[in-house]
Amino acid sequence: MNVLRFVIAGVVVFVAFLVLQNFIVHGLILKGAYEATADVWREDMMSKMPLMYLLTLIISFLLVFIFHKGYEGRGLAEGLRFGFWLGLLMNLSMALGSYAAYPVPGLLALQWFIYGMIIYLIVGVIIAAIYRPAQAAAASGAPGVGGSEPMT
Repeated sequence: MNVLRFVIAGVVVFVAFLVLQNFIVHGLILKGAYEATADVWREDMMSKMPLMYLLTLIISFLLVFIFHKGYEGRGLAEGLRFGFWLGLLMNLSMALGSYAAYPVPGLLALQWFIYGMIIYLIVGVIIAAIYRPAQAAAASGAPGVGGSEPMT
């Protein structure tokens, strides 16, 4: 395993989650929906944010690890496929599970699912872009991080 590539991918995915999920989706797009359902959420939710950041960091590195273990060198399409399947796994359980357990509107659960899928597709492409072989990165002019190596 190329440790540098793994760490770079994990950090980039973590930052992508923070920006896309925490700031854009939850902080901007769904802010009104959260305000309209304020009675559902913890009053001290912000005090729990360090735990959420830690969870996001762990998930980021787990996603990169899973991608690395199944890496087939098929380019960005592989990242889209990875993002799609992991997005389904994570977002179906989160959105539908939350809808079943908490008094949140169905539209909010649907938005969680849709935005979550978009985020996972983007994250899958990011990981695939970081993991693509150096030759492909050089040919496209994109920065690559090391070459491809066999799975271990």
